[in-house]
Amino acid sequence: MVCSDVTDGTAESDALVIERSWDDPDAFAVLFDRYADDIHQYTARRLGTEAADDLMADTFVIAFQQRRRYDLSRPHALPWLYGIVTNLIGRHRRAEARRLRALSRVAVTAPAEGRGAGEELADRVVARVGAENTRRSLGAALAGLSARNRDVLLLIAWGDLDYAEAAQALGIPMGTVRSRLHRARNALREALGGSDPTTLREDLEEPDRG
Repeated sequence: MVCSDVTDGTAESDALVIERSWDDPDAFAVLFDRYADDIHQYTARRLGTEAADDLMADTFVIAFQQRRRYDLSRPHALPWLYGIVTNLIGRHRRAEARRLRALSRVAVTAPAEGRGAGEELADRVVARVGAENTRRSLGAALAGLSARNRDVLLLIAWGDLDYAEAAQALGIPMGTVRSRLHRARNALREALGGSDPTTLREDLEEPDRG
């Protein structure tokens, strides 16, 4: 995933923004504007909104501090930012595992207003129960993955990175990304009765509490 303005050539590449920020620190705010929402959403999915607020801010602080070390041959900085936030998430492994296990234990109940309220509402209730059952199963399956395999899977499934970008984010060879992703997907398929884990983006969204 890259900023559309950068992709269509109508804005400076991230690398040029970072290089400009060496002498003009305020220029770094462009990267925040482009990618803060992506980093926050990814982190919220893994650790919850409250933790995401802090880790998103920490990610850009660290990125700013390390901007002179950025590889300017890479025009898109989002994988670099995902790498930073993944390292920060690594300090919260227990919290993430607790959150995933909690998702797996959430009781699935039909809303009270759905009882006898007509076929259309009943259909919505069935759909919601099915979705929450899927979340529960995924939460348990993800909690059972090793941290490094989970990182690769979620960077690709939720961060929308390709193999090369995930390798860049994690600082590992692309072959390692492929092997970890293969192991993670096999584990999820086994846990989910053969379901395709590429649907993770939709299936483990936070349920609507409104």
